[in-house]
Amino acid sequence: MAKDQNNQILRVLDDSKTRWYHVKAVVIAGLGFFTDAYDLFCISLVTKLLGRIYFHTDGSPKPGTLPPNVAAAVNGVALCGTLAGQLFFGWLGDKMGRKRVYGVTLLLMVVSSLASGLSFGSSPGSVIATLCFFRFWLGFGIGGDYPLSATIMAEYSNKKTRGAFVASVFAMQGFGILAGGVVAMMVSAVFGSIYRAPPYSVDPLASTVPQADYIWRIILMVGALPAALTYYYRMKMPETPRYTALVAKNGEKARQDMAKVLDIEIKSSEKAETQTEEVGSNTFGLFSKKFLRRHGFHLLGTSTTWFLLDIAYYSQNLSQKDIFSSVGWLPPAETMSAVDELYKIARSQFLIALCGTVPGYWFTVALIDHIGRFVIQLSGFFFMTVFMFALAIPYHHWTLKKNKIGFLVMYALTFFFANFGPNSTTFVVPAEIFPARLRATCHGISAAAGKAGAIVGAFGFLYASQNQEKSKTDAGYPPGIGMRNALMVLGGINILGFFCTLLVPEAKGKSLEEMSRENEGEEEEQSDQTETLHRVAGLRRFDAVDDPFPGPDDGTDKVTSADEIGQVLPARPTLSEGLFLEEKLRRGWELIQGLYSRRLWSLSSELRFKGLGWYAMF
Repeated sequence: MAKDQNNQILRVLDDSKTRWYHVKAVVIAGLGFFTDAYDLFCISLVTKLLGRIYFHTDGSPKPGTLPPNVAAAVNGVALCGTLAGQLFFGWLGDKMGRKRVYGVTLLLMVVSSLASGLSFGSSPGSVIATLCFFRFWLGFGIGGDYPLSATIMAEYSNKKTRGAFVASVFAMQGFGILAGGVVAMMVSAVFGSIYRAPPYSVDPLASTVPQADYIWRIILMVGALPAALTYYYRMKMPETPRYTALVAKNGEKARQDMAKVLDIEIKSSEKAETQTEEVGSNTFGLFSKKFLRRHGFHLLGTSTTWFLLDIAYYSQNLSQKDIFSSVGWLPPAETMSAVDELYKIARSQFLIALCGTVPGYWFTVALIDHIGRFVIQLSGFFFMTVFMFALAIPYHHWTLKKNKIGFLVMYALTFFFANFGPNSTTFVVPAEIFPARLRATCHGISAAAGKAGAIVGAFGFLYASQNQEKSKTDAGYPPGIGMRNALMVLGGINILGFFCTLLVPEAKGKSLEEMSRENEGEEEEQSDQTETLHRVAGLRRFDAVDDPFPGPDDGTDKVTSADEIGQVLPARPTLSEGLFLEEKLRRGWELIQGLYSRRLWSLSSELRFKGLGWYAMF
């Protein structure tokens, strides 16, 4: 039958060896993420330059800077577009197929990158408005890359190395951040050698040469190149066999695609039909009670952890130049020309990415299928908290000139454990734990929650990190809570992420269908409900002493089938509606306690038996 053929296809996918197509898919999808990171983070390199070019004030002792509302818009508008793109393309990828919309995201990125560099206008305001318009659509295309790339890579991978493959795609972001720093350094070095300029303190007007307007445009437009090179290969990729078999219901086409790209031959069943009907128990939608029961906590866990992570991660990444300036890692702006300042900002970002960001990504790739997603994410949040507080509590110590190298090391370690931690795992896990027909949608929702956190970080950190004394704030900004207190807040956010990780399941070594319960029938679901009652809620017959509403006592304390649930639970009280409501609330609280106690016990076992060797390294 067709169902048997689909199961055979899924088993072959799960047990297949790593082949050339897997490597090719990592490169094709990874180049998209290379471009994503380049485009999202290169804007933080050029904002200082934009302020000098378009918002110079004659007679000011300091170079021009972007006004608060303009800086927030330039930094955050692409993130708003990314959020919208993640939701839209995630939904579209489940409705139309991953392949059919995969190339559209790249076209948007290519066109919008070029258009961003060609931003036009007769006034500074119109140039910035045009730039923001095109960067929104750039972000929209980038957003689509998140759920589609993760889902495609997960659905092609085997269960043994799936985590490494999906994490490899995301790890290309590290090279994109590095490339942003390299391109900015190269362009600024070339222009600086041709068009020499004095520091701002010597000659404010001459410190920003007219040709500097070309620099930021070139840096933004370079982002179109890797996306354009990848477009042809993306369009040649076939639809994933899992989508074709489970969602499109065409097992024969899935078999043919696997034979072509993975060089795996699966015998066609003569009794198999091309089109099949869905199993009744697995037709539930995103907003159904069954989805809430099966995956509600999972979606809450993936969304909250990604949201909290990105508040901290984007606050640090997009505000690196401000953090470097506040601790004296960068010289005062008035002692440099515009091009020199860009070069030194790019160099600092490059060093942080090289020492902390990139190694963190690839540590995850190497270890994710050995120690698991859960341990990596939990330990990542833990060490991010530790190093964030280590920077914040003795903050004055790090501002001293002799401690600049120490600050750089500590700051790089926060990025290392972000990437060898939740920044990688929050991307991997949502692609593994939801049903195929909702996989891209749920990944898009989780990623969009992350970008909502990034928007909070990008907008909020600009204001919060301002000095508490009005005279020491950047031009146009109100007093904030100060850099030290802002870092303390980020440490607290990491603590929340640590506890929200308890809602996320472990997918190491399991098939996608096992995690999503894709092929589970009604009988299996009934059995699972019974098992859940035993394992999670720890239900037992109540004694008359312990419970005000005792049930029948037949001397047993175990539920043996789902039909016995009504017999085991105390009878519905008839005293009053108020007492019945109180009893329901009490039992709901017991259920929540059971969920967390089970997760904490699982965590303790994981750390004792699988994680101790890894923790000993540190």
